[in-house]
Amino acid sequence: MRTPGRPDVGYGQPVSHESHVQKKAQAIVPETTGFTLWHTPLESQRGAITPNGLHFGVHHNGIPDIDPAKHELVIHGLVERPLTFSVEKLLRYPMVSRILFLECSGNTAANALSPFARDESCQDLYGQVSGSEWVGVPLRLLLEEAGLGASAKWAIAEGADGGSHARSIPVSKLLDDGMLAFYQNGERLRGAQGYPMRLLLPGWEGNANVKWLHRLELTDTPAYTKDESGLYTEFLANGDIARFSFLMDVKSVITHPSGRQMLHEKGFYEIAGLAWSGHGKVSQVEVSADEGRTWALAELQGPVLDKALTRFSIPWRWDGKPTVLLSRATDERGVRQPTRTQWKERYASHSFNHYNAVQPWRIGSDGGVENTYA
Repeated sequence: MRTPGRPDVGYGQPVSHESHVQKKAQAIVPETTGFTLWHTPLESQRGAITPNGLHFGVHHNGIPDIDPAKHELVIHGLVERPLTFSVEKLLRYPMVSRILFLECSGNTAANALSPFARDESCQDLYGQVSGSEWVGVPLRLLLEEAGLGASAKWAIAEGADGGSHARSIPVSKLLDDGMLAFYQNGERLRGAQGYPMRLLLPGWEGNANVKWLHRLELTDTPAYTKDESGLYTEFLANGDIARFSFLMDVKSVITHPSGRQMLHEKGFYEIAGLAWSGHGKVSQVEVSADEGRTWALAELQGPVLDKALTRFSIPWRWDGKPTVLLSRATDERGVRQPTRTQWKERYASHSFNHYNAVQPWRIGSDGGVENTYA
């Protein structure tokens, strides 16, 4: 340029050349029009932090418009001192900061349910996971202030949305690392992420991280709310039911090259992606460029954090021949991702939550990349 540029603005936006990088609304059945899904464009992301405007969203009853001056959090039930907190009061409490992933339990449901590999992008298949820095008040402080009763083992967390989305949460989790989050990536929560406050449970399925939180009722038993008894109960292949399967298991995905992308010529490429585990840190990621016959260790980009997205990469030279790329992550417990066959052997045929099988991407001779099953 040979002339002065435009002035800056009060709240920055991406340049027009990157305006195509957006969240994507996923199709839903007509009977649940209040239930919406928005997927993060993982294949366009580098690093382990998702910008707030691209963070995935799963909304059971739409996004409420809540006045923070009127919103309150009530802690009651099996406590010595029932308490009511205003937003202004809570913002004066000591806060902690943690970089964490958040994943919907239904992420990658299409691969779990479809008998054939659907030709979809990484965003379409894996877009219900994002990474952020969350800042908020440790719930331990508020529960100690209320005084837990001896029989208080569960807390019913309820949101202020139109459907009063509620989940039963073990008190032990709230006392361990549960957070009442107010900030995401340095700014106040967006409306789609639970403004003015949300529950944040590191490593646990997204729907348990109740947005727009306004009530915690301490009880001695779970409530078996409609969502946790219906949408978020897993059926196993042996006929058993897995209730309260909160933790998200170890998982990884190659984000580039990935579905619907194109390799335009032979030569050097970087295979890269993301790995995470609700149980702790990712210890290693292996990558195969020959349909799983051989595996090589990828480099993990530091810092490798507990219950956070971890970026991995490995150099690769494509010879122009058809092949299949795969990644498999192992977490600090020594647990490694299963194959799709292994996952399907554990769960009933109609189950789809907590799908964490190895993801294969097929490279065609023309350089086209598509979803496939190994």
